Amino acid sequence: MTRKSLKFISTFLSICLAQAIAGSPKIARDLGDLQPGTKVDVIIQFVNPGSDAGAPGMGGVKKEELPLIGAALYTMPVNALDALAKNPNVRYVSPDRPVFRTLDYSAEASGASIARTYGWDGKGIGVAIIDSGIGTSFDLLVPGTQTSRVVYSATFTTKGTADEFGHGTHVAGIVAGNGAASSPLFASRTFRGIAPAANLINLRVLDKNGAGTDSAVIKAIDAAIKLKKTHNIRVINLSLGRQVMESYVNDPLCLAAEKAWKAGIVVVVAAGNEGRNNSVGNDGYATIASPANDPYVITVGAMKTVSTASRGDDLIASYSSKGPTAIDHIAKPDLVAPGNRTISLANLTGLLYSSYPGNLVPYTDYLKTSYTAYSRSYYKLSGTSMATPVVSGAVALLLQKQPSLTPDQVKARLMKTATKTFPSYSVATDPVTGQSYRSQYDIFTVGAGYVDVWAALNNADPTSGNALSPKAQFETSTQGVSLLCDSGAVWGTGAVWGTGAVWGTCATGAVWGTGAVWGTQVLVAGTGAVWGTGAVWGTQTASGFGAVWGTGAVWGTQTSTDSAKVNYTSSMVSLTGIGTPGAISVAIYGEN
Repeated sequence: MTRKSLKFISTFLSICLAQAIAGSPKIARDLGDLQPGTKVDVIIQFVNPGSDAGAPGMGGVKKEELPLIGAALYTMPVNALDALAKNPNVRYVSPDRPVFRTLDYSAEASGASIARTYGWDGKGIGVAIIDSGIGTSFDLLVPGTQTSRVVYSATFTTKGTADEFGHGTHVAGIVAGNGAASSPLFASRTFRGIAPAANLINLRVLDKNGAGTDSAVIKAIDAAIKLKKTHNIRVINLSLGRQVMESYVNDPLCLAAEKAWKAGIVVVVAAGNEGRNNSVGNDGYATIASPANDPYVITVGAMKTVSTASRGDDLIASYSSKGPTAIDHIAKPDLVAPGNRTISLANLTGLLYSSYPGNLVPYTDYLKTSYTAYSRSYYKLSGTSMATPVVSGAVALLLQKQPSLTPDQVKARLMKTATKTFPSYSVATDPVTGQSYRSQYDIFTVGAGYVDVWAALNNADPTSGNALSPKAQFETSTQGVSLLCDSGAVWGTGAVWGTGAVWGTCATGAVWGTGAVWGTQVLVAGTGAVWGTGAVWGTQTASGFGAVWGTGAVWGTQTSTDSAKVNYTSSMVSLTGIGTPGAISVAIYGEN
């Protein structure tokens, strides 16, 4: 047999193996892209945990157990995956995918500063920061002492719990910084977080480059659940994520987040920074990341405060990812919060600072001084990574006031009380490229509205049932969209958004009444038309509609991973700065 013939047979067998792997419903589609003969780290979910399903006999080596989701992390030969999937005790196999990281006026714009004047500061509530670590800062000490409010630290990545990247420290400051470093007598402004007396649990999963893995995040979530009683952990902040590769019912990150939610911990997740992604003419729709695509969690998009304390002039950040979610079509985000050019804690030993030292804040920004040097305490970043801890801090305040609230009650209350008055459209300009981006204010861009902490604290409406984000359903006959709600959801069932209505909500018949959660204004498509081919997409009407709602794309009957990949290829080079395309990361420069 000739060398050419052998090469042909080898190629043919490789294609057959890839097709076999890709064709199994138990195996994640992205595993079908791997070369036969190689090995890969996979998360194997078991029907009956505790069995190895024959993996060792196929050349598999167990690295560690992931009991939270009934799974284990194995190194497996790619050639063995098809046989592994045939074992009846294997539920689902996915790669151990990489995940990435995705306060000047934030407190005022979110209503948290009013809450502080009434004594609500998050004291006694534990917030788990699953990120790149938390650095030391005066703003994270108990006032008047040297005692840190970072009450526990652990690492699930490289050695040490210190923040070698700088992202986690910034996130921690937005949640719980108390402004100690910006509070001298000659200060003109003080940079406080949303819940400045809350305790922080530092669970490091991202390395010095801001990258981690699914398994690291799963282990950190498991640790948070186990430490819940010890440190009164009521909130998990996930300012990280990755591309959606399968339904949330199989996604290991989503499964772990749901476990925490059902254990009584509110999970708050960044939507992603792909709102400018128009790679297939979809205007950034259907770019929500995982685990933000899970219907349980609170998914947060980013607003711009426009450097004022007033909420009235605030606008959506054009890079904020939009729904519906790929594959499952869940209506996301749930809320939006301040996240553009956010001032919070700096970590001068992290990669972000060494790469972008110009993002340090001048002393003149908060001190009455003519000293023009840059502060060593505060740093400015943008992104849904920064909006997420605003909501996490808000949750801490709600639970401080009313500890008996369940995660579903917290989510429903925040969504109902969110501000729902927006313009129909806005235009943003990238300060680096000068390119302009047009955003529309609809359910898949702003969710239930702009978080309002003070309004949420003053709401006492009784609720029961779950607060699962509804599923959007495209109606081919009317070219409109219906919302399908879980039968046990607080907002009820049977409401329709589509033909004959600007926005019919899932609240029909529910305790809060029609229009209460999503409102009647924020979801206007264009000039009062329903969501459809002529209402949403502007100059990209035909191609955009086909990309998100059409068959074979994100919406259609062939909602494959490949279509999700097309919609999540990064077009954010000028904003992302550091990170892998398609990942949640900070927007280094923000936008005008």
